[in-house]
Amino acid sequence: MGPSAMQRRCWTFHGRVQGVGFRYTTLRLAGRFRVTGSVRNLPAGTVELVAQGESDELSRFLAGHIERVDEHTLTVVPGETGFAILR
Repeated sequence: MGPSAMQRRCWTFHGRVQGVGFRYTTLRLAGRFRVTGSVRNLPAGTVELVAQGESDELSRFLAGHIERVDEHTLTVVPGETGFAILR
């Protein structure tokens, strides 16, 4: 079986996710996986995570205990490198 398809996904996290180190924890966690993308606080008190990688790797990266997650599939950005916190 070959590698899973490359995907770019967007999640919006709800609950106690701002002011608790969520973005920095996500940044450190991203370093353990073959993913690129960004994470940022949104005005509504939610956090947006955009990540790109193979489908299976994205699923493993997201695994955790989150109150609620909204997910959207996005267009892959060719040549993207690294992972960042956006302001």
